Amino acid sequence: MTNASGEYSLSVSPGTLTVMAGFVGYKNQTQTVTVAAGETATLDFALEPGVELNEVVVIGSRSQPRTQLDSPVPVDVLDVKRLTRDAPQVTLNQILNYAAPSFSSNTQSLGDGTDHIDPASIRGLGPDQVLVLINGKRRHTSSLVNVNGTVGRGSVGTDLNAIPVSAIDRIEILRDGASAQYGSDAIAGVINIVLKSAVNHFDANVTTGGYITQSNGKNIQDGQNVQVALNYGLPLGEKGGYINFSGSFDQREPTNRGGVYNGVIYPTYPGGADDTEGFLARTNTTREDYSLIVGQSQFRSGQFFFNAAVPLGNNAEIYSFGGLGYRRGLSPGFYRYPNDARNVLEVYPLGFMPYIGSDIYDRSVSVGIRGDVNDWHIDFSNTLGQNQFEFRVENSINASLLTASPTVFRAGGPRFTQNTFNLDFTRKFDVLSGLNLAFGSEYRFERYQLLPGDPNSYTNYGTARQVGVDATGKPILIPDPAGPVNTLFGPNGSPRPGGAQVFPGFRPENAVNANRTSVAAYGEVELNLSEAFLVDGAIRYENYSDFGSTLNGKISLRYKITDQIAVRASTNTGFRAPSLQQRYYTNTSTVFTNGVANEVGVFPNNSRAAQLVGIPSLRPEKSQSVSAGVTGNLGSFKVTVDGYFTRINDRVIFTDQFAGSNAANASEADRQLYDILLQANATRAQFFANAIDTETKGIDAVLTYSERLGRGTLRADLAGSFFQTRQVGAVKASELLQGKEDIYFSNASRIYLERAIPNKKVNLTLTYNLGKFNVFLRNNYFGGVTEAVNAIERQQYYTPKVITDVGLGYSIAKPVRITIGSNNLFDVYPDRMTVAANSNSGQFLYSRTANQFGFNGRYVFGRVEINL
Repeated sequence: MTNASGEYSLSVSPGTLTVMAGFVGYKNQTQTVTVAAGETATLDFALEPGVELNEVVVIGSRSQPRTQLDSPVPVDVLDVKRLTRDAPQVTLNQILNYAAPSFSSNTQSLGDGTDHIDPASIRGLGPDQVLVLINGKRRHTSSLVNVNGTVGRGSVGTDLNAIPVSAIDRIEILRDGASAQYGSDAIAGVINIVLKSAVNHFDANVTTGGYITQSNGKNIQDGQNVQVALNYGLPLGEKGGYINFSGSFDQREPTNRGGVYNGVIYPTYPGGADDTEGFLARTNTTREDYSLIVGQSQFRSGQFFFNAAVPLGNNAEIYSFGGLGYRRGLSPGFYRYPNDARNVLEVYPLGFMPYIGSDIYDRSVSVGIRGDVNDWHIDFSNTLGQNQFEFRVENSINASLLTASPTVFRAGGPRFTQNTFNLDFTRKFDVLSGLNLAFGSEYRFERYQLLPGDPNSYTNYGTARQVGVDATGKPILIPDPAGPVNTLFGPNGSPRPGGAQVFPGFRPENAVNANRTSVAAYGEVELNLSEAFLVDGAIRYENYSDFGSTLNGKISLRYKITDQIAVRASTNTGFRAPSLQQRYYTNTSTVFTNGVANEVGVFPNNSRAAQLVGIPSLRPEKSQSVSAGVTGNLGSFKVTVDGYFTRINDRVIFTDQFAGSNAANASEADRQLYDILLQANATRAQFFANAIDTETKGIDAVLTYSERLGRGTLRADLAGSFFQTRQVGAVKASELLQGKEDIYFSNASRIYLERAIPNKKVNLTLTYNLGKFNVFLRNNYFGGVTEAVNAIERQQYYTPKVITDVGLGYSIAKPVRITIGSNNLFDVYPDRMTVAANSNSGQFLYSRTANQFGFNGRYVFGRVEINL
């Protein structure tokens, strides 16, 4: 391994030696040198560009880096510079979604905060079952827990889009369980993001584009996007130190692929007669003016990252990296129609479309020192990260304030902080064909806070308290937000709700300030029994302050049948600690029933409501997995095929709402549940619970080919991922909620888990470079998905589709390059929703719950690069 300036040193025994140097994308070069005892020799290498594809990886083992074909577990290596040069995608989630078939992520719509942070998964497992590292150090997760109807419902993932692509050199995706090596969250695998360290080199990249498409018979141009990305590095000192700076600015405009609303817009009260057509005529509006907006959210964001190292001498260095990010988003909700109790006609005569806004702050910094002491390589580091999500509501109203209501609200939101200390030791011993020993420890502190919004965002000012009666016996009422009587009613006789429409703010009663610590110790031994046979074993003990300890292990094997063909296998146990967000998230509102105030919403596991219905405290998810595969280096062809099986017990899910009933015809079980919830002053309640076991099995295959073709170079990449996840066994309902398993884990939740993302993805990428020209062509096959709803008759299946991306590049001069192209060149859309599947008066043309590849149509882009 060299430093950033290409300098290296090797301690060798006297004799005649052959030294080989290699780098990704360049031809290997060898030189022979004779070294006498006590002497030194210098060898300089000048590598020539080539088509070598044996990328070096640093995850999957704590031994020295090895090529991905020699790794005992499957690892993908993505050259980010190549992808950002040729491909249409500019955000990290979308780049991975189209480049790595085992990875899935799509922009959500009408999902509240999830519209602003795209959930992502590997091999169909949850967003919170993927561990993200930066330069090998744990990255903090988002503060947002996905509680609405989206993929990843009930989970907390990592906001990959908070990391500027301009800062990334390469991405390594470990497609294998790795909890024994890296800790919690690594059940599905690990994504390691390696930052740039180049110096004296300036890169500027400006990409712009938009959707030019036809949907529902209309020609549409929207969703314009601009990204400006910069990178520059400076040397520090004369011994190979560096500091590399990266930044990006993104602006994305919204899209709309909604249909025309066919329902009642203006009922008259009392009586509720439909006067929609008369209302449209009087207001000179059309049904289209009252339709939902279904599409991608609007946002602006800016990120800044740095990566630095300063040599100290004696093979030691201080290093640091981190960044700041800010994103401001805006996404629509459901339309509030004019003559509705949620609207005040004097403020919005035509009703209103409320918007959920977000202000997302992301901060991180890692500082460490590493070096060699008595043949041991020691690395000590501290990594601090924080994510804060502040909700904002615009173009809305608190109907209980009538005309005095503001139209913009600060609704509060979550904040998550994580601080991690790591101390790692590694050493190589001359045992058999090589023994590498690694061990270390980790201490992690986590804090989750839920901050309340402004009082106007959550208070119902239409409630009152009786303080007496007047001379006629009429009650005397005074305003009191805690009062039991709602004195404000809408035109339909319904009580006017309090709080901001579309997203009532978090209340002081919802405020959370919880923390925990974890202490871990691990050991790993990698033994080369021979040049052909490698064995790797790892064990990890971890203790959490809030639920105890766990012990996990892993064994990996690799055997080279020939110099070109190898087989590999692994088996491991894993775990995922329930996040603080899942343990403590709460969001309740007050609903008046028969003049009595009751709570409705999400209750944490330590709440009285959860205890009364028997919801136990959350415990870790436990997994067992096995994988086996073959790798081949057949000249111009490189191939890997791996099969796997993963069993996860006690998966954490987010329930639907439990609600009993005291109606005369209610069952005894419903009456009992109603009485139990009332003891907690609640009428409907949702919880997080360890409720199901699942099994996932599948096959991943990657084939690469590169060859000189004519006067240029052709590279072909064919990759596919095929998997199936299914629930096994019964839902683990609490004793008091037996018989309500369809609420514990509903049909919709099961589809989100099993069939809402493609379980078959294949991509074929062709790149041809000829002098100043290059051509990029990629076809992505996205398998079929199913509408995530409870009613069986509405569970529409959407057939597989193929999406074509193309890019044409030309170097105007040595430092300047332009690229034009398209994502979804042939303007392919998912299947249209049927009448049966559409629950909202025809407004959904395309499913927002079944995430195949999005529903925005053809995207056309242009890019200018400057490299100095």
